Amino acid sequence: MSIMKTVDRCCDATRGWVNDAIAKVHADTNRSADTHLLTFPLPPQWGVDLYLKDESVHPTGSLKHRLARSLFLYALCNGWITEGTPVIEASSGSTAVSEAYFARMLGLPFIAVMPRTTSEEKVHLIEFMGGSCHLVDDPALVVDEARRLAGEKGGHFMDQFTYAERATDWRGNNNIAESIFQQLSAERHPIPDWVVVGAGTGGTSATIGRYVRYQRHDTRVLVADPENSAFFTGWSEHNPAATVRGGSRIEGIGRPRVEPSFVPSVVDRMAQVPDAASVASLRVASKMLGRRVGGSTGTNLWACFGLIAEMRKAGRAGSVVTLLCDSGERYGHSYFDDGWVAAQGMDLAPYEALIDLFLRTGEWVSG
Repeated sequence: MSIMKTVDRCCDATRGWVNDAIAKVHADTNRSADTHLLTFPLPPQWGVDLYLKDESVHPTGSLKHRLARSLFLYALCNGWITEGTPVIEASSGSTAVSEAYFARMLGLPFIAVMPRTTSEEKVHLIEFMGGSCHLVDDPALVVDEARRLAGEKGGHFMDQFTYAERATDWRGNNNIAESIFQQLSAERHPIPDWVVVGAGTGGTSATIGRYVRYQRHDTRVLVADPENSAFFTGWSEHNPAATVRGGSRIEGIGRPRVEPSFVPSVVDRMAQVPDAASVASLRVASKMLGRRVGGSTGTNLWACFGLIAEMRKAGRAGSVVTLLCDSGERYGHSYFDDGWVAAQGMDLAPYEALIDLFLRTGEWVSG
């Protein structure tokens, strides 16, 4: 008589390596302080405060450090990564820099599949972290190529565009949303009217949108989308299958398709920002802050300026929070290079004039 059959798959050595790997990731978190919440200089009499959550101070220099940490923990706890597993990611650069850091920490080989237009600075950072770069001509093919490489090498495709929204604990546990609200607690407007973010995977907007609902805050979420990205069209037309051709010039945000991690139901408004407006904003902000900021920060700020002018026109005081996603030092050969801007056919002057008008008067003219 047969009573029971058993099959074992996990060995003590494998579980021991995973336990050690998780401990190393947690230790890295304990060594890292929280990121700063900076004030953007606006006239105090306006009654509206603008804050930037400075994610550039993470060990790997961008907002994507949080995502990479969450993705590695998610993959380790799901049993997808064990000792020696090659890790492959599709990225526009910053996530790959952060994942290369964690892969090196765990002694794992790492390959970043990225558009050939990715900034030289990001490529060098990935290689400095011990990773390798696999560049493709068509940005729309990075996911398919990463999946192919993972199969070929017997590795794990991290797939940030699918897992970003589920790898992060959106209820709290020191996620970016909880951190923002804790840091605002002593400010004159501690519950922001708006939080403004971009979308690359959609994971950050999902985390913040869920968190404000979970905490029953009245805060609304605006996603600022660059040119040549499918998120704005997909959201405004309720079409998750929306696509565009080509890739975004604002690295880190914008995608040719609506990614699985983008949760449209937690987004209250979307704004489509011209690339020249993003570059003009980042240049103005860099001068005002005394440090260079990246392209997605420029996109965020352009949308923030419009919101603040709208609040002022309605006679409403309050606060707006956005993200300083990464340092502009990664873009010396692009956004801060006049030759590159000219080659892209961008005219920054009209947008710089609009920003100047806003900063002097609080008025905003969009169109």
